[in-house]
Amino acid sequence: MAGRLPDRDIAAIRERVRIEDVVGEYVALKSAGALSMKGLCPFHDEKTPSFHVRPQHGVFHCFGCGEGGDVFAFLQKLEHIGFVEAVEQMADRIGYKINYEGGGTSVQRDRGTRARLVAANAAAHEFYMSQLGEPDAEAARKYLTERNFDANAARQFGCGYAPSGWDALTKHLLRKGFEFKELEAAGLSRQGQRGPMDRFHRRLLWPIRNLGGEVIGFGARRLYDDDTLTAKYINTSETLLYKKSQVLFGLDLAKREIAKGHQAVVVEGYTDVMAMHLSGVKTAVAACGTAFGDEHLSILRRLLMDDNFWRGEIIYTFDGDAAGQAAAVKAFSGDQKLAGQTYIAVAPDGLDPCELRQRNGDGAVRDLVARRVALYEFVIRGIVKKYSNPVTNDMSPEQQVAVLREAVPVVAQIKDNALRKAYATKLAGWVGWDDIQLVVRRVGDEARKQRGGATNGRPAPKTETPQPISDSGAARPNPRDPVLLPQRQVLAAALQYPALAGPVFDSLGTEAFTHPVYIALHTVIVKAGGANSGLSGAEWVTTVADNADDLMMRALVSELAAEALPVKSADDIPRFVTGVLARIQEASVGRQIAELKSKLQRISSTEQTAAYMELFGDLVALEQYRKSLVAQAMGNAEDFRR
Repeated sequence: MAGRLPDRDIAAIRERVRIEDVVGEYVALKSAGALSMKGLCPFHDEKTPSFHVRPQHGVFHCFGCGEGGDVFAFLQKLEHIGFVEAVEQMADRIGYKINYEGGGTSVQRDRGTRARLVAANAAAHEFYMSQLGEPDAEAARKYLTERNFDANAARQFGCGYAPSGWDALTKHLLRKGFEFKELEAAGLSRQGQRGPMDRFHRRLLWPIRNLGGEVIGFGARRLYDDDTLTAKYINTSETLLYKKSQVLFGLDLAKREIAKGHQAVVVEGYTDVMAMHLSGVKTAVAACGTAFGDEHLSILRRLLMDDNFWRGEIIYTFDGDAAGQAAAVKAFSGDQKLAGQTYIAVAPDGLDPCELRQRNGDGAVRDLVARRVALYEFVIRGIVKKYSNPVTNDMSPEQQVAVLREAVPVVAQIKDNALRKAYATKLAGWVGWDDIQLVVRRVGDEARKQRGGATNGRPAPKTETPQPISDSGAARPNPRDPVLLPQRQVLAAALQYPALAGPVFDSLGTEAFTHPVYIALHTVIVKAGGANSGLSGAEWVTTVADNADDLMMRALVSELAAEALPVKSADDIPRFVTGVLARIQEASVGRQIAELKSKLQRISSTEQTAAYMELFGDLVALEQYRKSLVAQAMGNAEDFRR
């Protein structure tokens, strides 16, 4: 059993891991000003990015849901693992050897259930791949070669073979030191009537990986006619690692191309993904053992980062049958912002991408994607086609009316006004209705009717969301309050750039802050050792957060550590920090001056000349000091207004 994780190793790993690289495997990040990056939050559904990463400080924070922390916290929250396992996972990532207290680097680490399941799946995958070259796997190799997948393609996608026999894999993994309960929890083995047995037998296998590239499960395809006990395709059962609604086959290979090209192609099967990628469409993914759903869509949206209406597109390769039409209609009636970026690609003769590549080659697959049709057009044309003569495409007046009755409410669902009018015009043309403006008016009337409801078309009144209350009872300050803004920026500077804020920040008394929450946070920072403690980055932010007993205060620490300062570049930061500290100091000195003036009014300059002159000298010195601080603060303000 391993000893305790030393603090020095935790700090070293945190410092060496690039948080933007880890987060970037789950979220498409783009620049958000000086030293900041942003993307769509992986912890809640949002349409506009509010999730920020500060690479220099090693922290993240979502200004939408409030989640935040360092790279370890990110992994803990997203992968549902413990702190120790998050640290060890990052140590493995950078090749860092942990010297456990009470043990050494060679100590067998019990890294928690998840890590053992990952290791078991990796070992199983290695075993399955080795079996694909054995004589027993001839049918699996034939299945691949008949679909134009050679040995290189099999290796690229990690294809393997589950051999005959009931416990070949189980025995192999038990010999490697795994326990049966671990193999059962990983979905690799199960308890049979005569003892432990394998989950998969005599099947071609594909590894299913998470965004980080770890094997978390398998998809298996039937090869033999006598294998009739289970379905043609079976997958790993739901485990701690494998949640079919949260994984997409091929996403580990496609994620960078999706983020770079702002395009994702959704296909239906494992061989379809292979065919797409090998044909040059490297953005293809497929759901595993379930229909493509909302959680899958959320994963793709985070990679596409579709915060702009025209940025990014999702292309479905639906079959041209009724099921495909139904799936398209469902997508149409979903998120309209996303629907406007959704396209349909239907291969001729109902072929899937794998069959299309077999019959017509790689170019045909690329052409399929290139010939995609907008989702809106696909759905509306589907209604028109339902009533048209299949040979002549003509319609009787009765059929024209029937089309309009069904299609007008569909077109009215399009929220973008210009796009809605454009498709209303197209609808009139597809139906052959001469009075185009009549169709446009009908669609407009239906759209107003759909959006009217109880408010008669008026938007529901907005309600103020109350600010969270701290454990001490103080309401959280408004982050946009101009009076409190300098105080907020000083606290953010102390968290983000403690070396710059350093002694000046630590010399500030609580009187420099006027809001109870900001006063409390200043106290927490001092309690953590002060900005001049020598700590920095995520280690410093974590230390401050650990000294905050108040849950709201911990959230505020995370928020301010990730909040962008109003600077244009990193070169501006020292001047900004100096200037905003000067503003806080000036306010404090101003209060001291007011106190001195009050004392001077109570002292007689003739009877208490010495005391008066001493106070007057202090007043002059403070006035001069205040004047220099004002100049410093004003210069800073002018610089950052430009």
